[in-house]
Parts: sequence; C-alpha cells; structure tokens
Amino acid sequence: MIMRHLAVLVEEPSMEEFLRILLPRLLPEDCGFEIHSFRGKANLLRNLKARLRGYARWLPDDWRVIVVVDLDNDDCRALKGKLEEAATAAGLRTRSQAGSGRWQLANRIAIEELEAWYFGDWQAVRNAYPRVSEGVSRQARYRNPDAIRGAWEAFERILQRRGYFVTGLRKVEAARAVAVHIDPDRNRSESFNAFRAAVVEAIPHGAP
Repeated sequence: MIMRHLAVLVEEPSMEEFLRILLPRLLPEDCGFEIHSFRGKANLLRNLKARLRGYARWLPDDWRVIVVVDLDNDDCRALKGKLEEAATAAGLRTRSQAGSGRWQLANRIAIEELEAWYFGDWQAVRNAYPRVSEGVSRQARYRNPDAIRGAWEAFERILQRRGYFVTGLRKVEAARAVAVHIDPDRNRSESFNAFRAAVVEAIPHGAP
C-alpha cells in the first residue's frame, strides 16, 4: 500500500520547523503530512501510548507514523525499546517488527539531538550563516556528527564566535534557516539518514 499521508511526532518546536521545510523535498506532491510537537521529550514519552492508541483505532492503510526523539544522555537501546513497547501496546506494527512486510510506525532517534544533523551537512550551515568556518566539519571532534556530545551547545559556540546568536541560540530560528539549505543526499549523520530512509521506504520508487 502506497503511503498517502505521514504523521510525525516530535518532542519540540525546532524539530517541527526543521521537518516542515525538509519533508516536502522528500515526499511526493500528492502525499500529505502533519507534525505534532510535544512540550519536550518527557512530555512526548509520557503521552505516547495514549496518542498511539488513538492512531491505532482509525489509522488508514495508506498512512504511516514516525516518532522522532533526541537521544540526549539516554541509552540508545533502552530508549528505542521504550518507543517500540509503546507502539506494540497500542497495536501498531513497527518497522523493526515488520521485517520486509508493511509497517505502520517507525521509531527514529536523533543522536544525540537535532543539531547533530546540522553538523552532518555543514555546507547547509555555511549557506545559512556564511561567517562560520568551512573547516569545522573536518575537525576531529566534529567529523562524526552523531558522536558529538552536547551538539547544540557546540553549535551555539561556533556560531557565537562568528557573531551569531550572541545572546543565546534561538533554536527554532536556526532550524528554519538551516533546513532551507539541507541537502538530504549529502548528510553524514547516520541518524539523519535512518530517518530519511524510513520516509523514502514508504514511497514507491524512492524519493522524488
């Protein structure tokens, strides 16, 4: 069954804004989408089972659901297990469970947070904020986007050194600015590519 609508659950507004700009570039024109933002990760996890039970009662065959949360300092396996358990309890078939079969829901973890996806496409950051150094992505500490600890703090420091966000990173504003320039095909973040793969897998003949 071809996906005609995608519902994405995210933990906060910056991811919501990032995906509002990104998803139209991944989805066919005739595939709709909606993004539901929660009041932080704890709020999403606390309300996830109830929200998924609601979906399970009426989810059409041509809809898919993707849940995206930041890893932060959690154990990746434990967090993924918690997300999978919530879906199973609601009666939804996850991508992990379905194997080569049709899935209804995919759980995806941004490692360790959205800003790591920016480091994965540093050219997009430079297009949004031209004063930042081209060489940042070649530095050992930033070479593997998903291995950066404190990604948003690192992102903020780099931008502040070049005169951006001197009073503190405005995450929603940055998400919009960077998302406009993101090239999904060149991103080096494995967690970004896992998210993209889940979206593209549900589209016939790959991404548009």
